[in-house]
Amino acid sequence: MTSMTSRERIVASLMRQPCDHVPAYPICSGVSRLSTGVTYPEWSTNADKCAEALIKTTEECGLDTFCTLIDLSLEADAWGLDVVYPANEAAHPNYNNPVLKDIEDYATVKKVDYRTSERMLMHIEVCRQLVEKKGKDVPVIAFVFGPLGILSMLRNQQEMYMDLYDDPDAVKAAAKEINETLKEYITALMDTGVDAIMIDTLFASGSIMAKDMWMEMEGVLVRELADMIHARGVLMMIHNCGQKIYFDVQIETMRPHAISFLYPPDDCASLEECKAKYGDKTTLIGCVPPAMVVTATDEEFDAECRRQIDIFKENKGFVLATGCEYPANASFDRAKRMVEIAREYGKYND
Repeated sequence: MTSMTSRERIVASLMRQPCDHVPAYPICSGVSRLSTGVTYPEWSTNADKCAEALIKTTEECGLDTFCTLIDLSLEADAWGLDVVYPANEAAHPNYNNPVLKDIEDYATVKKVDYRTSERMLMHIEVCRQLVEKKGKDVPVIAFVFGPLGILSMLRNQQEMYMDLYDDPDAVKAAAKEINETLKEYITALMDTGVDAIMIDTLFASGSIMAKDMWMEMEGVLVRELADMIHARGVLMMIHNCGQKIYFDVQIETMRPHAISFLYPPDDCASLEECKAKYGDKTTLIGCVPPAMVVTATDEEFDAECRRQIDIFKENKGFVLATGCEYPANASFDRAKRMVEIAREYGKYND
């Protein structure tokens, strides 16, 4: 088969149509800053520098898509989050100064105008530049944290989890307000021309929250977001690197074109069972452990990439990727190697 562009390859994989080889996307987010030499705080806050780094990394490593995962604190900026910008790792909340200091503070969380958030506007501009400069050949996936995840940034995950038992209605009401903001924010992201919205549903996993609780607290909200994304004709994707992720209810609720994951879902004992059970329902993205980028030998890393291809390649519908973000201070060598293996070992004959 003749060589395809990354866009053609990704689209074919999503549609389970013939393509030249398995697409590859080690999730090179923060590490991309190393390609241009900007600092992590600059990369996290300056749209021009962030877009430039993502483009250079994608070109030099041969990645098949852009995914604008900047950090999980980004959206919470709209509600006044005190953000810490470390020199060599992703930005995160100031854990000593949460926005919501007590359970009563949930009542203060209201829908806000996303345009008051410098970081949301920065992300929108990054997407606009990627689409304008490279979108013809490489698809752009805009990454958005789900409403419950954003709320956990404002409160602290452990405290919020306890609040879910003490006053679930307060948590639910605040998450709904955040979701109303996300509707307008996601609309603005889609207006840039991105190909997909990928929602991080961190809490939809057995290691964090019971399935029924997730459906009640966030499932009903992300259904609204997914319906809006589908209505625009934009691809709807999910990322969740938690253990025992809930594929079943998320597929029912959000109808995703693809799921990016690290561990088998809660109702599957292995990745092989995951492929058998869900491979015809959505495209599967993953799931090489990011830690292997820095801990594995060359032989071990190559073997894991080939193992993933062996499990998921059949009948298309697979993108070889790290199951979560590529280590932010690692060499690009393993990213390039993953792409090489996808091109060589992951070739399709039809």
